[in-house]
Amino acid sequence: MTPPKLQSTRFELLLGQLVLALVGNLRGNWRRRSLGLLALLIGLYAGNNLTAYNLQTIGHRTLVVLIWLLVIEIVVRLRSRLVADDPSLTWIVVDNLRIGLVYAVVLEAFKLGS
Repeated sequence: MTPPKLQSTRFELLLGQLVLALVGNLRGNWRRRSLGLLALLIGLYAGNNLTAYNLQTIGHRTLVVLIWLLVIEIVVRLRSRLVADDPSLTWIVVDNLRIGLVYAVVLEAFKLGS
């Protein structure tokens, strides 16, 4: 005997969208998953190295953070304007690079104590 189907409420729809967002990167073939994971890790690596390099060369933390904030904001705006519901593999890689970069910058901020 199967359990009764849940009523289609706003909360149920929100839970469904949340599950799709969290498990969305796990769907697809191995190429899509592996490129997404590699892009996330490369973004983290690049964020760590570029942040450290920019802090040494420029020296002003606020200027470095402003530059990275502008670059990330431009990528987010471009994606929201150009991509519809189902993003292509290129946009998944760009998104994961951006997420890794943001995570690295936030982690660097916690390490610096600011």
